[in-house]
Amino acid sequence: MFSSLVPPPAGSPAAPDERERFVRLLRTAVAERRLERLLLSKYEGDDDVERLTVRLIELRGEPTLSFLWRHATKDITRNHAVNEGLDEIQTLLGTAFAQANLDTTTQQVQLRFSRKGKPLLHVASKTATADVIPDNGAAAGAASTEAVGAGLATSASTLTATLNAAGHDRQKPRALSLDSPFWRELGVTHEVKGRVDLVPAMARKWKQINKFIEIFGAAVRHAGLADAGTPVRLADFGSGKGYLTFAMHDYLHSQGLSPDVQGVELRPDMVRLGNEAVSRHGLQGLRFEQGDVREREDMRLEVMVALHACDIATDYAMHVGLRSGARIIMCAPCCHKEVRPQMRTPAALRPLLQHGIHLGQEAEMVTDSVRALLLELMGYDTQVIEFIALEHTSKNKMVLAVKRPKPLVPARRAELVQQLQEIKQFYGLRQQTLETLLIQDGHLAGA
Repeated sequence: MFSSLVPPPAGSPAAPDERERFVRLLRTAVAERRLERLLLSKYEGDDDVERLTVRLIELRGEPTLSFLWRHATKDITRNHAVNEGLDEIQTLLGTAFAQANLDTTTQQVQLRFSRKGKPLLHVASKTATADVIPDNGAAAGAASTEAVGAGLATSASTLTATLNAAGHDRQKPRALSLDSPFWRELGVTHEVKGRVDLVPAMARKWKQINKFIEIFGAAVRHAGLADAGTPVRLADFGSGKGYLTFAMHDYLHSQGLSPDVQGVELRPDMVRLGNEAVSRHGLQGLRFEQGDVREREDMRLEVMVALHACDIATDYAMHVGLRSGARIIMCAPCCHKEVRPQMRTPAALRPLLQHGIHLGQEAEMVTDSVRALLLELMGYDTQVIEFIALEHTSKNKMVLAVKRPKPLVPARRAELVQQLQEIKQFYGLRQQTLETLLIQDGHLAGA
């Protein structure tokens, strides 16, 4: 099917420069179906483009180059015929983008341009056992795929035991099926010789999606939602392209439950993309809506999910989950701007926290620890776990809370309130948004 693609254009010079060598390597990788991903970065234009990711997919039986333009506030996907796409990439190299990273099944190739515009090429071969090197420190997240259970807090609660079992069950089959037709629309699968197969460049993301579903499934069982026919109302805030929204709906349906899943997203193009896929495949109990978690009215939910909600948006998402009576709250916080400027550095910690990176890590730990204490005060078994990165990011921490069947005993509540106050006093914290929202609700008058 791909044999008609000719790697280099005719008439190429006998001694091509580094830029032309890169283009030849790219064309060859496409022709031989070895392209996993092309990332163009260091944009030098006038608009808000951050980067361009190119993948090889199959569309209506034809090889196609899918361009994902990442802007500051939105993603735009455009598909091109192979030769047309290769020509556009060649035009962009060294003009709109100053760096290109090419991942194939056998090589990693980097092309960058100096300030004077000189192309510099570096080619490295992959070993037989090497994985694609992820961006932004995601290697640590990927390495944790088999160790999520071991990374949980050492509490002896049932939640910890359940999640440990999920994390260590290496022989357990995938909960999701690649045969679900919506995966093809989301660019996760394509058809090869009449067979549905995983797009090679999406292999890591498919692992991440399935790891999330393992944790999600364990939480569903622990929360007592696993009985067939149980209605499960779920909101996924910041759903983006909907990978996890579709995955959670598919998982709940496969377990014989009755899902009512909504993805809530600020970007209208992502909402439209999700709803079009839902409509085309006739998926019942799944929809996408445009909205902001900070503006949501009270709703009844069994599950509240918010991954990578920026700064205090995570607190608002948790608050929505609490007010909705959610049995499960799953958040992967992103950014921790509120607490950091408030933090007073205790004398004993000044040598450690004089370094900005350490202060940022401390602010992250303090913020998520306070959130976990507040969720426990509100009647949840709560764990802060290291989770495999869903997007190539080092923000791979998850706060997972499952509603307890019985309320806190007074002695434990008093202990948690004291711990919260001691943390605030030690660091000089004046405000934390989730605590403020709960005080306004009248839940934490004594906190």
